[in-house]
Amino acid sequence: MTADITELARQYGRYGYRKIAELLRSTAGWVVNDKRVERIWRREGLKVPAKQPKRGRLWLNDGSCVRLRAEHPNHVWSYDFVEDRTHDGRKYRMLNVIDEFTHESLAIRVERRLNSIDVIDVLSDLFILRGVPGHVRSDNGPEFIAKAVQDWIAAVGAMTAYIMPGSPWENGFIESFNARLRDELLDGEIFYSLAEARIIIESWRRHYNTVRPHGSIGYKPPAPEVFVPALSARSASQSGPATPPALARKPTLN
Repeated sequence: MTADITELARQYGRYGYRKIAELLRSTAGWVVNDKRVERIWRREGLKVPAKQPKRGRLWLNDGSCVRLRAEHPNHVWSYDFVEDRTHDGRKYRMLNVIDEFTHESLAIRVERRLNSIDVIDVLSDLFILRGVPGHVRSDNGPEFIAKAVQDWIAAVGAMTAYIMPGSPWENGFIESFNARLRDELLDGEIFYSLAEARIIIESWRRHYNTVRPHGSIGYKPPAPEVFVPALSARSASQSGPATPPALARKPTLN
């Protein structure tokens, strides 16, 4: 019963314990009164939030709408900018792109300045390499809502998914990635040049994808590399069908 109450409270976040009790009786088949549900409700620390943030929905062609959640690889990508400074105090920017389903970091472009044309350049390389995703999620920054970016994404067959203004939690996957990047690398490194920043950041990105355990996916890396021993690879490449035995020569008669 506790599990059912918790699940209903999660599913219907604006319902109090009385409505949950009614759902338990009408849909889950429990014979229970409101007082018992209230005791479990309070014991589990459940409550209706005082204020619920507004969230945008994805409207489909048939007029229905669903929350946009990644359901398979290449379904939803998200991207965002992160800023930092090199040792000389000059600012540089990073354009981060991730796959929300696999949690893989697809690209980190490091430049002194990045604009809408750079966004198109990074995405075009990824589209060629990995295919066109279903949706590309971002905030409402000028580089992302630029008409050139919107028109180009639509032209290649993807869809844009912009979060509500001032609601970074709606882009939680890329925000979490940005926080990991800053905590695990940027806050502990001094970059003396842009070239050094590019090399070290790309090295960290590869480690993030292939080695770093991710708690949200069972403490496994999102894109582990598979190593084939050199001798095994060499023997496999040299192996082939066995040579048929030579036909015996017939004896010649003098």
